[in-house]
Amino acid sequence: MAKAPILTPQADDFPRWYQDLINKAELADNGPVRGTMVIRPYGYGLWERMQQEMDARIKKAGAQNAYFPMFIPQSYLTREAEHVEGFAPELAVVTHGGGKDLEEPVVVRPTSETIINEYFSKWVQSHRDLPLLINQWANVVRWELRPRVFLRTTEFLWQEGHTAHATYEDARDYAAMIHTDVYGDFMTNVLGIDVVLGRKTVKERFAGAINTLTLEGMMGDGKALQMGTSHELGQNFAKVFNTTYQLQGAEREFVWQTSWGVSTRMVGGLIMSHGDDNGLRVPPRLAAVQAVVLAIKGDDAVIAKVREIGAKLEAAGIRTVVDDRTDTPFGRRAVDWELKGVPVRIEVGPRDLEAGTAMLARRIPGGKEPVQIDSLAAVLPGLLDEDQALLLRQSRERREARTVDVTTLDECVEAAATGWGRISWAELGPEGEAKLAEQGVSVRCLIAADGSVPTSYDQEGNIAIVARAY
Repeated sequence: MAKAPILTPQADDFPRWYQDLINKAELADNGPVRGTMVIRPYGYGLWERMQQEMDARIKKAGAQNAYFPMFIPQSYLTREAEHVEGFAPELAVVTHGGGKDLEEPVVVRPTSETIINEYFSKWVQSHRDLPLLINQWANVVRWELRPRVFLRTTEFLWQEGHTAHATYEDARDYAAMIHTDVYGDFMTNVLGIDVVLGRKTVKERFAGAINTLTLEGMMGDGKALQMGTSHELGQNFAKVFNTTYQLQGAEREFVWQTSWGVSTRMVGGLIMSHGDDNGLRVPPRLAAVQAVVLAIKGDDAVIAKVREIGAKLEAAGIRTVVDDRTDTPFGRRAVDWELKGVPVRIEVGPRDLEAGTAMLARRIPGGKEPVQIDSLAAVLPGLLDEDQALLLRQSRERREARTVDVTTLDECVEAAATGWGRISWAELGPEGEAKLAEQGVSVRCLIAADGSVPTSYDQEGNIAIVARAY
């Protein structure tokens, strides 16, 4: 009788496979309140690495980290009509505190444009205060009706950047730079996901923005996932909160603003982009554990050798864990590390010691081969680079193979059943977009004819990417 698979095969039930993997790889659990999640240490380690990589890029872009309260007076949100209308269905509102009714209800932060602008209006006085570039790492709450761990949860973790500029051009260029140099670089070169950078339609853009730039990734089942966004806010919030700066004379001018963010949704994107029927496959540049050294048996010499190997790999700059828990069967431990997607396993037993070799198992391309123990520290960096490149190539090949050019609404729906469709925006337009939405298909973004990000919503030659989305 065939042994039951550890995970539901992707081809049988992709959503079940996703949930199985989160559980078996010990990434997260459902929280006690519907839609919340408990992120377990291994899953949080992935998020910490994402934070580290992103934070370095954000600071290089000139932004500084700060922190703002999670409780926002409800009146703040009602000042910007489009903004409050966009978030109203998702708001969590506190009406009682300290055993009595609050004088004014407070909203648990769904995003921080309003409260941050309250303080920007105090901090910005003259052109010398600009640009003001702020980022915060925080949690937000949006009352999710259809929760799914990492992808859509009532509470999630993210970073949100908020900036104020003297001119429209400065704000526009900064939002675009975050889109490409911060988010695009990170997702492509660290996450190994071949994201499409584009511009949202008016229907899909952020509530209160004049333009939203997006990064869309194709998941293993062909659906799209919005991985991150960067918004031009124009002067909408500046006018509501009277955020102005003084020119060289007495005249005052409203600032131009941006906001931008990525969240723990990227962990879900990582799982669904690279995972297979054996578990996670973590890109080496992201992995908190790039190599695990396993003792096959509890032999003193083997234990000593795996610890020695672990120390040498760490000294060589490879993030390494030594697994010498020989009271747990080796097969179980090997499967656990495979589920967690650690790029490299180095397996050492008594016979390996005699031969001066270790068995090297590569998670991303698969396969095993013996390698001289003394050469591991020199060999592994190159192999990890190969594996990083392979994940990106596979992500790109999947997207290209499952994206087709279409010309009608019916063809859009057909393409979205297994992947993405590309259709002329001039032919589709807002009316066609609305009809597609009735069938569960959305315009994920607009791209220019050459694949670049359009400079305007109605730019001639724009192409709409249509798909079913998470």
